[in-house]
Amino acid sequence: MKNKTIIPWVSLGVALASAVGIYFLPEYQLWFLAILLLNLLASLGFSKKYDNAALTVCRLLVGALFIFSSFTKGVDPLGTKYKMLDYLAVYGMTWLNDFALALAMLMILAEFIVGICLITKVFPRLAVLGATILMLFFTITTLFDALYDLVPDCGCFGTAIKMSNWQTFYKNLVIDAVLIPLIFNNKRLISRFSVSTQFIIGCFYAFVFLGFEIYNYRHLPVVDFMNWKVGKQLTTETAEESKIYLTYRNKATGETKEYLSPNYPWNDSVWMSKWEFVDQRVEGGANFLGFSALDEEGNDVTENILTTENLLMFTSHDLTKVTEKEWEKIRKITEAAEKQDFTVIWTVADEPEYVEKLREKYDFLYEVYYADELEIKPIVRSNPGLIWLDNGLVKDKWSSVDFKKALKVL
Repeated sequence: MKNKTIIPWVSLGVALASAVGIYFLPEYQLWFLAILLLNLLASLGFSKKYDNAALTVCRLLVGALFIFSSFTKGVDPLGTKYKMLDYLAVYGMTWLNDFALALAMLMILAEFIVGICLITKVFPRLAVLGATILMLFFTITTLFDALYDLVPDCGCFGTAIKMSNWQTFYKNLVIDAVLIPLIFNNKRLISRFSVSTQFIIGCFYAFVFLGFEIYNYRHLPVVDFMNWKVGKQLTTETAEESKIYLTYRNKATGETKEYLSPNYPWNDSVWMSKWEFVDQRVEGGANFLGFSALDEEGNDVTENILTTENLLMFTSHDLTKVTEKEWEKIRKITEAAEKQDFTVIWTVADEPEYVEKLREKYDFLYEVYYADELEIKPIVRSNPGLIWLDNGLVKDKWSSVDFKKALKVL
């Protein structure tokens, strides 16, 4: 009788301790991997000895983690889409690029449904099955990431928590060890609700969370985990203390090259068509913005942007996708800003030649600076987006859907 209670709790204790230890082990460690695999085997071998209390803890832990994971991604579905595009490129599935956003949102929704259903015991057996399928997929994918460094930072927790590929794989092994007892004791998971009630509750969960995702997609993340969040003081000292290095791979030869940003041909469309982004690393201060803007002569104007009073900066990583309706809103904001002595600039990832063509059509497209697409996307999760800076302090920001709200401020 002792073994039936002690062994499961020891396994759960090792899993929780390992979860904490992952934070301190960003790289491959054979001894730590051995501990995780042994605990995985222990949970498998003694899965039938888990009593109801231990199973409840397993259910709540797995459910809570799935909910947390889905929230950190659901609050920023565009960020998850960008990560999805990285995976599609690596695995040669770029034909799915047009569906990346839908796939990302469905995956996030599936994680949430699994998590909330485990917590509330709504279709608990189906929830365990869903968790098993998802964890099998995640574990295999992150194993390849850890071994071959295919995609840096899987984005498992969105931009809330950054993890190395080995940390991500370790994390999945910990979850697997807690999930296995639920798999082998599936028949013991019984809901107190009728099937019809569970169906209604499940549909309600799905509807609410899908609405949450759509809201964050159309507007901006309700919780912003990025450096450019409202209320953040951005300083030039922070930017100068750190360096960001980008690694690109030649699509034809597989050759990789590392560049100190922004000293690489990011505005050369021919070069960019032949090379693909692989990885980035940061040296220096932990609060590095990962952003540097250049004027048309190639001069770094980042300091100017972060030391200007009442600066409105429109951002766009792809001006070709800005609609006529959005341009009209931008015109009204620009005119209103001028009357209130705001400085209006643009930071874009397009080529200067294309910007000149747009200037001929839109005479309110004034000062334009250039930055890498990867550096622009985290500023405002919208294309186009608008951010209000005051000597580097982020006062507010708006998605294109909410440009009318910006007019009210002006």
